[in-house]
Amino acid sequence: MPYCSHCGTVAGERDRFCAKCGSQQPAAAAGSSVPPLPPDPFENLSTRTAGILCYIPVIGWILAVIVLASRKFRTDQLVRFHAFQGLYLFAVWLFIHWAVRPIFQDIDVPGYRVDRLLEAVMFGIWIFMMIKASHEERYVLPLIGELAQRSAAEG
Repeated sequence: MPYCSHCGTVAGERDRFCAKCGSQQPAAAAGSSVPPLPPDPFENLSTRTAGILCYIPVIGWILAVIVLASRKFRTDQLVRFHAFQGLYLFAVWLFIHWAVRPIFQDIDVPGYRVDRLLEAVMFGIWIFMMIKASHEERYVLPLIGELAQRSAAEG
């Protein structure tokens, strides 16, 4: 039966700290080391590439979430900004795709549909933002860019 190394009180074999005095037990400290963290899959990914990945049309939101969760970019404000802005751009695309498209789908104007025009604009914005991210620039889009800046600063 183990005893506290500081005060001599009976302690459990797996106790890390003494219940009476609170001192750390040497056997628990040596035997219960925290396992090392697994290697970060983004260790060799540059900030430039991470920013570009966040703006890949339609699937960039998945990569943005992964970038936000990675240890390497947890404190990188520029990459976090691009990840949040990419997420918010995807939310706008979803709104166009799920809310605007059904409204204009049945309106038949020859050669002109507002929903198709908005989707084309969205793809243009994604490409524009990929170019800005490739130059490691922080280009703040109206409304969602300001929201992305606040979101990146909170983390």
